[in-house]
Amino acid sequence: MRQARRLDGIPPTIFTAMSALALRTGAVNLGQGFPDVDGPASVIAAADRAMRDGANQYAPGPGVPVLRQAIARHQQRHYGLELDPDRQVVVTTGCTEGIAAALLGLVDAGDEIVVLEPYYDSYVAMIQMCGGVRRPVTLRAPDFRLDVDELRAAVGPRTRFILLNSPHNPTGTVLSRAELQAVADLAIERDLVVVTDEVYEHLTFSDDTGGHEHLPISTLPGMFERTLTLSSAGKSYSLTGWKIGWATGPAELVGAVLAAKQWLTFTSGAPLQHAIATALDDEPDWPRALAADLRARRDLLCDGLTALGLDVRRPEGTYFALTDISSLGWKDGMEFCLALPERAGVVAIPTQPFHDTSAGDQLVRWAFCKEAGVIEEALTRLAAGDLSG
Repeated sequence: MRQARRLDGIPPTIFTAMSALALRTGAVNLGQGFPDVDGPASVIAAADRAMRDGANQYAPGPGVPVLRQAIARHQQRHYGLELDPDRQVVVTTGCTEGIAAALLGLVDAGDEIVVLEPYYDSYVAMIQMCGGVRRPVTLRAPDFRLDVDELRAAVGPRTRFILLNSPHNPTGTVLSRAELQAVADLAIERDLVVVTDEVYEHLTFSDDTGGHEHLPISTLPGMFERTLTLSSAGKSYSLTGWKIGWATGPAELVGAVLAAKQWLTFTSGAPLQHAIATALDDEPDWPRALAADLRARRDLLCDGLTALGLDVRRPEGTYFALTDISSLGWKDGMEFCLALPERAGVVAIPTQPFHDTSAGDQLVRWAFCKEAGVIEEALTRLAAGDLSG
């Protein structure tokens, strides 16, 4: 018996394949984006305390009230957004479920969704499962900025949604106010809903090119009522395995997420939800310290890759850096990444699975959310390996 046709053409996620390759070969894994060190001890202690205090049964479908209230305070504290935690906040099983529930709850068959390319691979899978049609707008090397003319050209009579991701994985671009305003102007003009993935909201960097602060598009005039914001604690607090995320925005959009989510996980991680409320309320500055530490590790990795002769894009946010491997002589990034564990004992991620076009054929993503010693070991191996195609 064959699988459902809605899954035709959707390959297994590249992250599973490359992490399995790292495990099989003993390679240093700079592919999948998970940290080597856990988040705040106080938050882990809060999870232990919640379990011992009996928070071990089903949480309410929208999320435990204490977390929904903490999320509302987080949005107010950082961005000045006022939310009703009972109607405008829902807790999800990570941002990946938030994306799935948002698209399942909002997209009808034939609806067109404009999506920035390269894109997180779950976007493509879920758009296809919903029967939607994706319209990619490419962030192109070397600067990976939003082309507003291309964005406008992608919107047609059947377009209903724009799916944003900023700070952007895998390019590391943080969309500027001007870029976000262009999206907002188009959304208002064409009556579009914006779904925005902001999981790296706190992981932005300042450097000699200036500061790169995350600006939620929902804060721009006329945008709150048409924006569904998705985020999570996994990246900001180095607790990716907990899978605690959220959706916020106007009640009708959040309600659509909940309507779909109740048939996915219904709920998850009751004691972890209590602990993430502690993180948001009691450790509000922890992500800022993490970002400062990540900047140093970003520079360690990018400087090392540059010294190896690779063309490196130093990211403005997230914890990934892109390199163009054209000069090495490989057919494409996939061929390079599949050979790299044997050639150098390192795993990275090709960006081809994140593109519809050929723009990503020669691009490779490297994660720097690892300990400095792990990054240094990877660079040592790369320097000793044969990287030529």
